Amino acid sequence: MPKVKPHRTSPSLDMTPMVDLAFLLVTFFMLTTKFAPEETVVVDTPSSTSELKLPENNVITLTVDAKKRVFFGVDAPQTKIQALQKVGAKYGVNFTAAQAKEFSNLPNFGLPISQLGSYLNMAKEDRKQVNAQQPGVPLDSLNNQLIDWVLAARTANQAIFHKPTYIAIKGDGNADVPTVQQVIKVLQEKDINRFNLITDMENKPVAAAK
Repeated sequence: MPKVKPHRTSPSLDMTPMVDLAFLLVTFFMLTTKFAPEETVVVDTPSSTSELKLPENNVITLTVDAKKRVFFGVDAPQTKIQALQKVGAKYGVNFTAAQAKEFSNLPNFGLPISQLGSYLNMAKEDRKQVNAQQPGVPLDSLNNQLIDWVLAARTANQAIFHKPTYIAIKGDGNADVPTVQQVIKVLQEKDINRFNLITDMENKPVAAAK
């Protein structure tokens, strides 16, 4: 008597749960991802073999571009506002609440404080047009506004977060060496002898401790 062969069916897999999970993951990353703000000036940092990473928070960044300009930036919005008020008071420049809010969103800037108010009053698209014309934050011996910003941001950051503030110098690979040396000099004149030099390694920013 012949054997009865069982009917074979092709195996199937319901992909609906996998598709739902994929969409949930995409939605999660879309809602939680924070895009880095567009910086006022773009520099091409030199390469380095250092693997020491720069902290993500409580960082003051001093950027030196190839045109000998110095830009100041700090990450925390609260620190920016308090620093703006303190430096503005020193130079007799008042800022409105709207200007302070705009300033808290700036990644960095390269202007004397006397020009900062008019810059903050501009629309964002108009600022992009003038970013290339920013002269840089003054740091000469007669008008050293850069160190005022650094000291004000350090004081504000310590008062708000009760954590140490890291200082990083981000120089373009073609930056003027005397300008970078001048930035280091103004820091050391205020007994700020520990800072980081931002370099590039495999397209990832790292910091070499100084």
